[in-house]
Amino acid sequence: MLEPGNNSQLPPIPGKRYFTIGEVSELCDVKPHVLRYWEQEFPMLNPVKRRGNRRYYQRQDVLMIRQIRSLLYEQGFTIGGARLRLGGEHVKQEATQTRQLIEQTVSELEDVLAALKD
Repeated sequence: MLEPGNNSQLPPIPGKRYFTIGEVSELCDVKPHVLRYWEQEFPMLNPVKRRGNRRYYQRQDVLMIRQIRSLLYEQGFTIGGARLRLGGEHVKQEATQTRQLIEQTVSELEDVLAALKD
């Protein structure tokens, strides 16, 4: 998921459950106003909002932001291109999960059919 590049120079992500926008800004080397803008442009980036609209990002959000950063700043994608690229990966993941679920269901149905024949 995470593209190589300058992301290896970013600090490691601590083992916390939630991160503030300031912490994410430092972890991803992206200014807070850019993070707020990306939330509008990338629907898959959706931090939890609590107490007075304070944003709390989870680990997967930090990884997504690092990937967006790589696509935009290192690989030269436009916002639209990065959105399409990330959306395509999301669709691939869902397709893989759906395929696995179908295969599991078919296997279970074959087991039931075999049990009924016995």
